[in-house]
Amino acid sequence: MIELHDRETGALIASIGEEELAILVAALEEESGDDQDYYIDSATLHLLADAGAPQDLLRLLGQALGEREGMDVVWIRRE
Repeated sequence: MIELHDRETGALIASIGEEELAILVAALEEESGDDQDYYIDSATLHLLADAGAPQDLLRLLGQALGEREGMDVVWIRRE
């Protein structure tokens, strides 16, 4: 299981599976091979939708984003 957290607040956004993580990794830019965070804004949500991200994940990310222009999301793999 992989947890997505709001980097600013530490709040849990969603728990996702390997398939959803693969979509994030493929669609979003990583600064290095061990990078585990992504900048999310409304344009990113559209990009993820085009990449086939599940609607539930897009909804949860959109809710976490709220009225902010953007946010950093960090993922953590849990056993």
